[in-house]
Amino acid sequence: MKKIRITKEFKFEMAHALHGHDGLCKHIHGHSYKLFVTVIGSPISDIYSPKYGMLIDFSDLKRIVKDEIVDKLDHALMVNSLTSQKDIEGALTGVLPLRIVSVPYQTTCENMVVDFADRIKPELPKGVSLHSIKLHETATSYAEWFASDNE
Repeated sequence: MKKIRITKEFKFEMAHALHGHDGLCKHIHGHSYKLFVTVIGSPISDIYSPKYGMLIDFSDLKRIVKDEIVDKLDHALMVNSLTSQKDIEGALTGVLPLRIVSVPYQTTCENMVVDFADRIKPELPKGVSLHSIKLHETATSYAEWFASDNE
């Protein structure tokens, strides 16, 4: 059976700061992220399946991405784990409540797409593979991850 791709778009708001960066991005700042997740596979051919003709139900893909990424990061501050709690508190004095997500990497768009791919891949059903991820940090700047580049 022929392979097809489907894509679902997600949006979330998140702040981050680039630890040790030599420009303005070292300061806490936020983005309205747009995340495009594309999966590939063959549509279900079992005529008795309630998902007949679908590669994956869009609602199932939505649940996976929301559970693994959007619900964890929306309206959060993502920081590299090298960033000290003292630095965070100093920058955000008087700002409460605070939702901080610490990750073991520099919080660039490039590193986030790799992390997101690693979160999504194991959650996909048999026969469905992650094809690509595109993460827009701004309207004109984005990073992409392709499975074919990472085999």
